[in-house]
Amino acid sequence: MVNCPSCGFEYTYEENDMLVCSACQYQWEKNPEVFILDSNNNKLFDGDSVIIIKDLKVSGASNNLKQGTKVDNIKIQEGDHNIACRIPGFGNMNLKSAFVKKA
Repeated sequence: MVNCPSCGFEYTYEENDMLVCSACQYQWEKNPEVFILDSNNNKLFDGDSVIIIKDLKVSGASNNLKQGTKVDNIKIQEGDHNIACRIPGFGNMNLKSAFVKKA
């Protein structure tokens, strides 16, 4: 089972299409849809392809990421830089969804 997102308690149970915490009675969906929004408010999911919409400076690199660069197979993550990806020539990167659009 999954720990409760409200209190972290490890003992949860299923009731209809929901999961319920046996300690605090918090209820949540079994399989919530995980997505973020791009610069045009389109939903982005794991595995989507995106295009960078403006030149981005990369700290520690001599080159910038150019506008129009296509990035395949993104992964959604929590935080300010909510896209994890691999860009050829740069390696693993974290991007902000505000600087990409769905391809």
